[in-house]
Amino acid sequence: MTSSDSTCPAYPMARDPKCPFDPPRELARLQAEAPVSRVTQWDGGTPWLVTGYDELRAVLADRRASGDTALPGFPHMSASMAARHSKGRTFINMDDPDHAAQRRKLNADFTVRRIETMRPKVQQIVDGLIDDMLASPKPADLVQALALPVPSLVICELLGVPYEDRALFHRLSVTLNSQTATPAASAAAMDDLIAYLEGLVDRKNADPGNDLLSRLVVSELRGGTMARDELARMARLLLVAGHDTTANMIALGTALLLENPDELARLREKSDDLAFVSSAVEELLRYLTVTHLGRRRVALEDLDVDGAHIAAGEGIIAAADIANRDPRVFADPDRLDLGRNPREHVAFGFGIHQCLGQSLARLELQVVYGTLYKRIPTLALAEPVDKLDFKHELAVYGLNALPVTW
Repeated sequence: MTSSDSTCPAYPMARDPKCPFDPPRELARLQAEAPVSRVTQWDGGTPWLVTGYDELRAVLADRRASGDTALPGFPHMSASMAARHSKGRTFINMDDPDHAAQRRKLNADFTVRRIETMRPKVQQIVDGLIDDMLASPKPADLVQALALPVPSLVICELLGVPYEDRALFHRLSVTLNSQTATPAASAAAMDDLIAYLEGLVDRKNADPGNDLLSRLVVSELRGGTMARDELARMARLLLVAGHDTTANMIALGTALLLENPDELARLREKSDDLAFVSSAVEELLRYLTVTHLGRRRVALEDLDVDGAHIAAGEGIIAAADIANRDPRVFADPDRLDLGRNPREHVAFGFGIHQCLGQSLARLELQVVYGTLYKRIPTLALAEPVDKLDFKHELAVYGLNALPVTW
């Protein structure tokens, strides 16, 4: 199939409105018939779409599949994303050795052991927000009351960002993750966020605190190994990625559980069992896979995947959402089973670019899912699912609002 073939299906595909928690049905068909096939993108390009689980892991583990957004042929999600990437790359858009060198500067801050020390603080944050929600009028918007504030407070605490500035970076991150924002709006949002963070770097340099950004300023900026703008871009990555995906998982996962009362009852009954709660988090991550527009790569050399010949310079989209529903790996994959414990899921990606902050995301989700439904056993949707406002157009799937009552 050539790049001019007009028979390629358009990507991304639309979800079935009756099944908003499931990937588009067309993806399941492609997975069954051709786990590696071409699709057509917004710009007319025809990158390869990888829908099979084994095939996806093979691509993401292959150093010939580059994550460098500056390379010709890279399949940007949208014109706004292309504009965003042009404003400066971070290590997730680099290949080794540059990727490894920058990521190494952060590894110690995101180990499982280091993140686990934050559990009491995260629990305090979650309990306080639930107290506030219970004291507020009904119905409440769970997105504003809990889903957004939890990861925002946590990442602000970790990075040393004043929490009063959360509205700024939330507004800017919405624009940065939007598929419909204009390139000019996306570039302007990036400029505004970087300018804010450069100012914060200056403040940390003048008066370092006990936080991640202060540590980087002292060790990297003062040490001459990173420039001010590089530090700001790294902080931007952590700030946006550190709250957007988790916020959407909290709201979307809650909506899904409220639509699956038997599974919710299992979770509520075992909310004091950390092993079960951890298993439930993994299943929700697998089932929902909120990064629903694929991991993007471009081939540095020719490579063959499942009989498909991907030529050097061609784009690749690794669709983790449908790979996490591959029946060759997950039995009855469209059934939510909180006892499944699918630790092999690829919701956090795979290979060298696997999500740095996954331990933090897991901790936050464990605390929220282990606390919310126990604290509010009568929690219920205030609107039917078909009336909810889903984020179909954003790079991270979720809900703009989740009205709940109790």
